[in-house]
Amino acid sequence: MEIGALIFLIVAIGVGIYILFIFIPVGLWFSALLSGVRISLIQLVFMRWRRVPPNVIVRSMIEAHKAGLHITRDDLEAHHLAGGHVEQVTHALVSASKANIELPFRMATAIDLAGRDVYEAVQMSVIPKVINTPPVTAVSKDGIQLIAKARVTLRANIRQLVGGAGEETVLARVGEGIVSSIGSSASHKTVLENPDFISRVVLEKGLDAGTAFEILSIDIADIDIGKNIGAVLQTDQAEADLKIAQARAEERRAMAVATEQENKALAQAMRAKVIEAEAEVPLAMAEAFRSGHLGVMDYYRMKNIEADTSMRENIAKPSPKDKKK
Repeated sequence: MEIGALIFLIVAIGVGIYILFIFIPVGLWFSALLSGVRISLIQLVFMRWRRVPPNVIVRSMIEAHKAGLHITRDDLEAHHLAGGHVEQVTHALVSASKANIELPFRMATAIDLAGRDVYEAVQMSVIPKVINTPPVTAVSKDGIQLIAKARVTLRANIRQLVGGAGEETVLARVGEGIVSSIGSSASHKTVLENPDFISRVVLEKGLDAGTAFEILSIDIADIDIGKNIGAVLQTDQAEADLKIAQARAEERRAMAVATEQENKALAQAMRAKVIEAEAEVPLAMAEAFRSGHLGVMDYYRMKNIEADTSMRENIAKPSPKDKKK
């Protein structure tokens, strides 16, 4: 029984030590002590209760202490509880210190809480970033279309990271500057001969104002010639004028056809009136016979005149043989 109780006691002690090491990070405390970071075991236990990972806080404190930075435990815990990335902020502070970049702890945490990668921003301040613009299409004053591509070298502006515009705004402004500079050129040949003219004009406009970056240089990588927009516009205008002229000519033709039809209808109406008048002649002659104003000899004389007139008209007409000749 004594041996069984001893074995049980040893197992209980082992389990107790194991549970103790789980809830009390003695190894982490010992590592901090060897690195020169003073932190108590009670604070490490309290971190677990506050749902703060002790290993993240302790590692960050050790890194900052080795780099000669003074960052308190309370500051790191507060930033973690606010939803920040403690390790990223610590890396950024150490990198900024080594690169002689002024970056206070509050500014670093503010940048991190704003959703930007503060460590990447510090790296970008040391090593500028090159971004390529999409093809920018512009037209010079002589009507020639040019397609330009540029490389923009950016350096992060630490003080403007909070509230400053991003890369999309810089690209949009650079594209606008390229379009403006090409559009103000008298000839596309001038742009092709001196592409650095675009860079100078764009840089003079201060396009990085209000952004989180500083534009170091704008280099024109490629310029291609596109369409002759002036000729295309003139061709389109000529085609439009032609269609307008054709429409007006068709309108005049339609009016002429309508007038012709109206004249034909008027001629038919006049013929109807003539026929109507000719139909009244026999009636008038009959009335003249009845009233005694017209005699038989007068009637025959009129018929002879009509026959003589008809004969003269037939003689005056050419024969069909003469028409064939």
